[in-house]
Amino acid sequence: MLAAMPPTPPSTPPRDEARIRDRGDACPGALRLHAADDGRLARLRLPAGCLTPHQVETLAVAAETLGDGRISLTSRGNAELRGLTEECGAELAALLAEAGLLPSPTHERVRNIVASPAAGLDGLGGPEVQLWARELDALLCAEPWAAALSGRFLFVLDDGRADVAGLGGDVTLVAVQPGAARKPGAARVPGAAPKPGAARLYVGGRAWRVAGGDAPRAALAAAGAFLDAARAAGNGAWRVRELPEGSAPDVAGALDRAGIAAEPVTAAESLLVYAPPLAPGPLGAGSLYVLAPLGRLTAAQLRALLPAEEVRLTPWRGAVVAGAGPYEDRLAALDSHGLITRPASPWAGVSACTGRPGCAKSLADVRADAAPGSARGLPVHYSGCERRCGHPHGTWVDVVATADGAYLVDGAPTPRTALPDAVTTARTTR
Repeated sequence: MLAAMPPTPPSTPPRDEARIRDRGDACPGALRLHAADDGRLARLRLPAGCLTPHQVETLAVAAETLGDGRISLTSRGNAELRGLTEECGAELAALLAEAGLLPSPTHERVRNIVASPAAGLDGLGGPEVQLWARELDALLCAEPWAAALSGRFLFVLDDGRADVAGLGGDVTLVAVQPGAARKPGAARVPGAAPKPGAARLYVGGRAWRVAGGDAPRAALAAAGAFLDAARAAGNGAWRVRELPEGSAPDVAGALDRAGIAAEPVTAAESLLVYAPPLAPGPLGAGSLYVLAPLGRLTAAQLRALLPAEEVRLTPWRGAVVAGAGPYEDRLAALDSHGLITRPASPWAGVSACTGRPGCAKSLADVRADAAPGSARGLPVHYSGCERRCGHPHGTWVDVVATADGAYLVDGAPTPRTALPDAVTTARTTR
C-alpha cells in the first residue's frame, strides 16, 4: 500500500508554508498553447480520461498533421500534443471541437477530473464514478464562476478500490458501495432492499458522507467553497493545499446552501486509503490495460488501441481498452506495437519529463538516458531539472539530471553509465 511507504521529499511547499501566487495561472490548454523549445504545446483535458473511437482517431490525426506525431499522457490522464506550429491554433480548435473534445472554450482548462479507470469493467469497484465524471464535467462547464478555478485544480473520483484516492485531489469523492456496512460474511435479509449508494467527499483533510446521486453536485459545491476561501485568503491560491492556516474552505456551508444533505465523517475515518495502481494486462472478460513507454504514444500506437467501445487514459500513463474482445490476441498485437502489456516488464512504472530538446530548462535528454533497472519495484521518474515535472504521487525513485552531465538517484550522485544498477537498487531496496 502506498500509504505504508516512506514518503519522497515533496517538490511543493509543506502545508504550513502556504505559497503566494502573484500572477495568473499560465497552465496550458487546448486553446492556450505553451511555447516550448520543440514548438507549441497543447494540453487536452479529458475527464476520466475517456475517449470515443472517433476521438482516438482525431487525436492521432492532430498529432500527425499538426504536431510531432506523438501524444504525451499526463499524470492526470490528460493528453498533450507537442511540436505544434504557431499558426495551427484555429485548425486544432476546430478539429477538437468537431470531435467533442472542446465542449466549453471558457472552461476547457478546469476540466481536470480523474476517475478509477477500470470502474465497471473488472468487478472490483462500482461503475458509478464514470457517470459522476460526466455529470461533474457538465456541471463545471455550465457554471460561469467555475472558469475561475486554476488549470491545476484537481477532482478525483475513486470507485472504492483506492487506486486514485492518493493522487492529491483538491476535491476527492470515494464511492461507498451498496451494502458496504454489512459485516463480512453476514447474510442479506431476504427481500431487503440494498443500501443506496453513497460517497465520501474529502477536502482539506476533512470528509463528509453524501448520497451517491448528490456526489457530482457536492464536488462542485466544494470547489466553490475553495474559490471563496482563496479570495478571502488573498494569497492567490490555485489549490486547496496552498491556502494558509485558518483559511479552510467552508464545505459544510456550501453543501447546505446547495441543498445537499451531508454527514461529517469522524477524524479517524477521514484518512484516505491508498492502493497500488492498475497493472497492465487483462481487465475482466473483455477489456485490457497497457502502458505507454515513458508516457508517450505514437499516432500508430494510439490507433492500435482500436477497435474498442471506449479508451480511457490513466494517470499512470496508460490506456484501458474497454470492449477489447478476446484479450490474448489483442495483448500480443499491442505488445508488437511496443506497448507495455505485462506487469513483469521492467519498463512498467518508468516515466520521464520532456527533457531535452523539448524543454529549455532541462539539463539532459532524460528520455534517451532512462533505464528501467533490471527488476520492477517502485515507480521511477526521470527529471531534467529540479522542478520534477510530471512526477508520480506517493513514493518513487527520484532520478534528477545535474549540470555536470550526471544524475542524482534519490539524492545520490550517479554517473549516467551507472544508472541501470543504481535504479535497480533503488527500486527494490526501499
